Amino acid sequence: MSHKVHDAPGIIACPGGEEFANELIGHLKHIYVRRNERKAKILAAKYGKSHDEMVEIIKLYDDLKTYKGGGAQEKLTDVLTPPCFKILTSFTRFANGEYKAQILTSIRGMDIYIIQDVENHLPLKFSTSSERFTLSVNEHFFCLLVAVDAAIQAGASSITVVLPSYPYSRQHKKKGREGVTAIKVGQILEFLGVKRLITLDIHSRDISNGFRRLHLENLHASYQILLKLSNIIDLKDPDLVVVAPDTGAVDRNKFYASSLSRPLAMLYKERDYSRISRNASDNNIVSMRLLGSVENKIVFMADDILGTGSTLITAMRLLKEMGARKVICAISIPLFTGDAVEQFDEVYRQGYFDVIIGTNAVRHDGRVLGKAWYIQADVSNLFARIISRLHYNLSLSKLLDNSKVIQKLLASKSGHA
Repeated sequence: MSHKVHDAPGIIACPGGEEFANELIGHLKHIYVRRNERKAKILAAKYGKSHDEMVEIIKLYDDLKTYKGGGAQEKLTDVLTPPCFKILTSFTRFANGEYKAQILTSIRGMDIYIIQDVENHLPLKFSTSSERFTLSVNEHFFCLLVAVDAAIQAGASSITVVLPSYPYSRQHKKKGREGVTAIKVGQILEFLGVKRLITLDIHSRDISNGFRRLHLENLHASYQILLKLSNIIDLKDPDLVVVAPDTGAVDRNKFYASSLSRPLAMLYKERDYSRISRNASDNNIVSMRLLGSVENKIVFMADDILGTGSTLITAMRLLKEMGARKVICAISIPLFTGDAVEQFDEVYRQGYFDVIIGTNAVRHDGRVLGKAWYIQADVSNLFARIISRLHYNLSLSKLLDNSKVIQKLLASKSGHA
C-alpha cells in the first residue's frame, strides 16, 4: 500500500461539472466522517482506550504523517470534521473563446480528481465575468484540458479525470474512412499525464483497449436505477419482462434479466446508414422486429445513451402495438438532444410509455426534471465511494459489480415500496 501524503483527495470542479462535484463532495464528507468514526471505534476496543482518547491518538498520527513544517499557522487534522475537499480554482473564458484554469491554493503532492460534465448545456458563469455562456461538448472538453494542465504544473501527485458522460463514445469503431475518436479522447488525456479516468456506462468497453497506461473505471448505474424502479413496480412481479432495445444493449439487459430472474426479449432493427438520425421522427431505422413476447406484460427496457430518442420511441410504439401493458425505460446518459423532450411529451400523451428513469450523469433543468414521465436517479454517491476507495487503495470490486447489492435490494422488497 502506497503512502498518502494527504489524508483526503482534492476535487477540482470544471464549470460544467460544478453541480455534480458539489453533490459528490457532500457524499465524500459523509464517507470521511463515517470512516474515521468506525476506525476510532475499532481501535478503541482493540487497545482498551476510550473513544475520545483514540480520536486524539488518530489526530496525532495523521498530523505526524501530513505535517509539512508550516509552523503554527498550518491547519492540522480534525478526524471527525471532514476536509473541504474542493480545490479553489479560477476558470477564465477570454473573448476569443480561449480558456484558462488557475489553481488558487497549493496542491503539491495531492491526488487530484477533476470533475467535468461535457454534456452540460445550461448557461454557465466563469470566475472573471458575470456573463453566462452555453458550452458545446468540445468547449467543455478543452476546459477540462486546461484544468488538467494547471494541476500538472501545480505539482499534483496524480490526476484522475471524472467524466460522468464520456465524450465521443459512440465513435468507437470504424465503418469506412472515419476516425475512432472515442479512443483519441482518452489518449489525449493519457498524453497530458492523467493516471485514471472514471466514467459511467461507457458505450463500448473496447474503448479502453486503445489506452497504454490510462486506467478506465467504468461504473454502472444498475443498482441506482433498480432502486427507483422498485418505487414504481414490484420487482418480483411475474408479469415483468426485460427487453433489449437493440443488439448492442443485449448484455446490459441480460444483466437486468438475470438479476431480476425475469425473461429477456429483444428488438432487432435494421438501419440505413446512408441517412443520419436528426430526431425521433426523422431517423434511419428501416424496420424493427420483436424476438419474444410482451403481451399484457410490464416491460423494462434499458439503454446507455439517449440522444434524439428515435430508437427508443420506435421501440416503445412497437412494444405497445405488441400488447405491452406498461413500458418503463432506463437511460444511464440521458442527453435529450434536439427536440427529444417535445417528442417524448407527445409519445407520453399518446400512451406509448409510462416512465423514463435517467441519471444525473448529465445536468438537466426543469425542462426535463419537471416532466411527469421522468425520474432521476442520483449516481454522485457511487462516484464518491469509488474516489474514496481509490484514494485509500481499497478494492473496487464491490462497487464495479452490483450483483450482490441488487440481491439485497430484492430481498428487502416484498411489493411496492
